[in-house]
Amino acid sequence: MDILRLATAGSVDDGKSTLIGRLLYDSKSIFEDQLEAVERTSRDRGEEYTNLALLTDGLRAEREQGITIDVAYRYFATPRRKFIIADTPGHIQYTRNMVTGASTADLAIVLIDARKGILEQSRRHAFLATLLRVPHLVLAVNKMDLVDYDEATFERIKDEFTSFAAKLSVGDLTFIPISALHGDNVVERSANTPWYDGPSLLHHLENVHIASDRNLIDVRFPVQYVIRPHKSTDPELHDYRGYAGQVAGGVLKPGDEVMHLPSGLTTRIKRIDTADGPVDEAFPPMSVTLLLEDDIDISRGDMICRPHNRPQVTQDVDAMVCWMSDERPLVPRGKLVIKHTTRTARAMIKELQYRLDVNTLHRHEDAERLDLNEIGRVRLRVTQPLFADDYSRNRATGGFILIDEATNATVGAGMIMENR
Repeated sequence: MDILRLATAGSVDDGKSTLIGRLLYDSKSIFEDQLEAVERTSRDRGEEYTNLALLTDGLRAEREQGITIDVAYRYFATPRRKFIIADTPGHIQYTRNMVTGASTADLAIVLIDARKGILEQSRRHAFLATLLRVPHLVLAVNKMDLVDYDEATFERIKDEFTSFAAKLSVGDLTFIPISALHGDNVVERSANTPWYDGPSLLHHLENVHIASDRNLIDVRFPVQYVIRPHKSTDPELHDYRGYAGQVAGGVLKPGDEVMHLPSGLTTRIKRIDTADGPVDEAFPPMSVTLLLEDDIDISRGDMICRPHNRPQVTQDVDAMVCWMSDERPLVPRGKLVIKHTTRTARAMIKELQYRLDVNTLHRHEDAERLDLNEIGRVRLRVTQPLFADDYSRNRATGGFILIDEATNATVGAGMIMENR
């Protein structure tokens, strides 16, 4: 059974937490004692409905303020699919949290309040989802009950967002009118929207096709660990040398010719081992151990690819960076540590080309720094070559994080762009 990773985003009070609570409740993915606690709290607050948002606002500060602060991960499953939900905050000061939650998502749900329409925050969330190359985007127009399930309101929001999305590179866009509070079109189709002939939200989540979103063309295997069971008494394991890691792209099979970077030496795959024994092929995001026919000096941070399909080998990196530190800004000539796939190296900010206004998409080319939650285009110089692809081609080999060497804190997340 495959797993769909989804991120929710929306402005404050658009009903994200209620929607997730409704999904968990209507798909029977919560325990009775959880529900009883939520019902009791709702009664104590004098609320006329069971407040399903309380299921997801786990931090006490969130419950007290009635807002979502951190990225909360929720898990549920239906007979068709397993789901991991990253519930990301709506406030602009939590942009970095949304970047964290959406960076691994297959699908993003952007909630819009039907009464308010598309706000600046809605545009920002949609832009971030496309910047992070989330392949599928769902615009859930919520609180349809408060506009009497009016078709014209839904169509107006749909048209406005479609024209805005034309400026972005949205792969797959779906619009669904819902009421998270009452459950309209969340798990079951609603009789209140006879004019809507599309699927319910859960039906769409269960059936959206994600297998082809992964890059199965470019073979990329960043080596994470070299396995040498020295002390084994098993004669077969005496000369065992395996290279463990997670497949970041392409399909690997025993007998395939592969190339090792940085040496450029070629060999063939002898065997592919997993925790459950040998397999005939490996593809993203499987974690496997490769055994090769020839003895090559390979270590952590190296890359295995195809001889005629190699990643870029470069020490100069152009990237969009979301800055995540409130302790220090990103400034030219600043020194950091970069972690890209399994390789860690030192890096220097050579230049800040522009800061991007995420609300208007305007480029500020005179910007001298990036502060917390700001996004900009930067050029980095790295002490060791990276084996990288454009983020648009492969999120695993096109993404990286920046680390403050003194504090070991993650201060930035980056997406490698074409040199242009």
